[in-house]
Amino acid sequence: MAEAAERVELVVGAFVLAVAAGFLVWATGGPGGAAGGSYSLRAAFPNVDGVEKGTEVRLAGVRVGRVSDVRLNPQTYYAEAELQVPDTIALPTDSAALIQSDGLLGGSYIELRPGGAADMLRPGDEIEDVQGSVSLLALMMKFLDSQGGKGDAADKGAP
Repeated sequence: MAEAAERVELVVGAFVLAVAAGFLVWATGGPGGAAGGSYSLRAAFPNVDGVEKGTEVRLAGVRVGRVSDVRLNPQTYYAEAELQVPDTIALPTDSAALIQSDGLLGGSYIELRPGGAADMLRPGDEIEDVQGSVSLLALMMKFLDSQGGKGDAADKGAP
């Protein structure tokens, strides 16, 4: 009877380890070269608040890659992000890269929006059409400031 209980514990333990390994593979984006290779694209943003190495790159809401590096260009004072995109995805040269927020408390990610040009971006090319991150706090402060101005005008009898 004790031998059967030990076997059950061994099987359950092996199952738990297999599930944990599966979650680890899923969280890191899958096995290294199973899905094919990737190529690098660059994008220079005026503000990359919330974007760092490992940040997701999405296309149509689907994670297709990651940010492999973020550094400051000392000549332009722009933050340059290096994006890893799968070889299976060809982006037109007029594509856009936008820093988006995953909600009020969520993190940031880079959204790729394909353009309509006939020519495609090649490895090492730069995405020219970019939009940096937007500070939600700054937007709320502008909104509150604009609401405060309307109330002052109404108090003074202005239409």
